[in-house]
Amino acid sequence: MDKRQFLMLSAGGVAALPFLASASAIDAASRGPALLTVSGAIGRGNRGALDPALDQMMHKQNVQFDRAYTFDFAGISALPAVTIAPTLEYDLKQHALRGPLLSDIVAAVHAPAAAHQLLLRAVDGYAVVITLADAHKYRFIVATHLDGKPMPLGGLGPLWAVYDADRFAEMSAKPVNQRFGLCPWALYHIEVQRV
Repeated sequence: MDKRQFLMLSAGGVAALPFLASASAIDAASRGPALLTVSGAIGRGNRGALDPALDQMMHKQNVQFDRAYTFDFAGISALPAVTIAPTLEYDLKQHALRGPLLSDIVAAVHAPAAAHQLLLRAVDGYAVVITLADAHKYRFIVATHLDGKPMPLGGLGPLWAVYDADRFAEMSAKPVNQRFGLCPWALYHIEVQRV
């Protein structure tokens, strides 16, 4: 590196200090849109109560909370991801699905150990309850990618709570169209419940 480059980098570094100091404030203000809202028995929140006027879909689906934690795509993608390859009922082919473990999302919002159930809601109103023990046992993921590509809204995404049914004898023995009843695609809300 010559002297001119060094001086330009040094001057640029000093000039960037005010920007770097406010970078965390900018990041906090420029979060992407929330894709997943987690409410209920959580220890950590980043948004307030449901607003019936502005949270129309949640309100119409009778979701209620005083506070919640929301994840945008970057926030979900920042969690460690795993890949599974179940045979899907839609085309009877194996597909690679990647995303964080559902249990890691629950842990990220500091849900207490006494939380035993998860109510999973999809944008079309489909809702299922699974136990946290089953989320661990079956290694449910919140898939963000299908065959290496982000899943679009209008398909199975952008988020899909799913597991690899092929890996569990009691599930793989069922016809493929009966293996995924606990797997809402277009997942947008998780309610952590104490039992």
